[in-house]
Amino acid sequence: MTSLSVRAVVSAAFVGAAAMAAAAQAQVTITVNGSGGGLAQTITRIYEEPFTRATGIKVRATAPVSLPKLKAMVESGNVEWDMTELGGSDVIEATRHGWLQPVDWSFVDPDGKLPAIARLPNAMVTATFSTVLAYRTDKFPAGKGPASWADFWNVQAFPGPRALQSSPVGNLEFALLADGVAPDKLYPLDVERAFRKLDQIKPHVTVWWTTGAQHVQLLIDGEVVMTSVWNGRITPLRREGKPVAISYQGGALQLSYWGIPKGAKHPKEAMTYMRTRLDPEKGKQFVSEVPYPGFIPGLIELLDPAVARDLPTHPDNVAMQYRFDPQWWAERRAPLTERWNAWLLQ
Repeated sequence: MTSLSVRAVVSAAFVGAAAMAAAAQAQVTITVNGSGGGLAQTITRIYEEPFTRATGIKVRATAPVSLPKLKAMVESGNVEWDMTELGGSDVIEATRHGWLQPVDWSFVDPDGKLPAIARLPNAMVTATFSTVLAYRTDKFPAGKGPASWADFWNVQAFPGPRALQSSPVGNLEFALLADGVAPDKLYPLDVERAFRKLDQIKPHVTVWWTTGAQHVQLLIDGEVVMTSVWNGRITPLRREGKPVAISYQGGALQLSYWGIPKGAKHPKEAMTYMRTRLDPEKGKQFVSEVPYPGFIPGLIELLDPAVARDLPTHPDNVAMQYRFDPQWWAERRAPLTERWNAWLLQ
């Protein structure tokens, strides 16, 4: 064989190997576990489908989020997920037991623009939401609706039936804020003081809601004049012209994360997908439909100021809220939930 022929064979082999490698990558499917529902459809359209077109890596979405399932996968060595959504307390528990692998931040955020609040050694904030006070604007004089949890407790100045979530989580904090505790002095919670304050508002709470759809319907139907809500549930109603508003004063800022299970089959591809969640243009499209932003660098600056002011991560709104402490609750949630259920029956 001539040297020219040898070179041709080697070249053909190299091209063939490269093609095979590209084809192999194109066949990779990462399994991303999230909350499901309508939100999953939005994520598929804005993030997952463009990601597959750009990289050839397919995304298979599963639901629901389950810390026990993550534990079982990692401890059995049969890890189905390449990435999973995690709440704040989930991250703490998963970190404590070593169920997550480290994030390569030099790859995911090579310019280091993501703020420290959004990056943990083994997880990235992908969304934020707040539990806040919402009220019907047609039940109070213009510009004089309730603006704080102290107002929520003030049934003389702001009369009408109320609703709160049927859970101690958040409600203990709201009670303490209503009782004058400063947001940065909440934790550790004074549980006895919180329950004493809750005793005052209990007769005026006509519904203890259990789902996000329920508290929205209570407001729409006028069954209550104010309630605790998840911020993202109110924005669409306002766009529809419904007489509702929210106050971020004393809101509970909560973080949702992406983490990669220890033993995931495709961690590099998962981190490639994680990196696309930091695209501010895609973030702009996402928050126009779902007001649960992360701390995407440059996002707030891209948004219409009116849209930005509605988000929990707008600097003005962050300043009015307290940072929910999932670690405090992770250690006390079970006994306090038991006490809460007994208190409701009293």
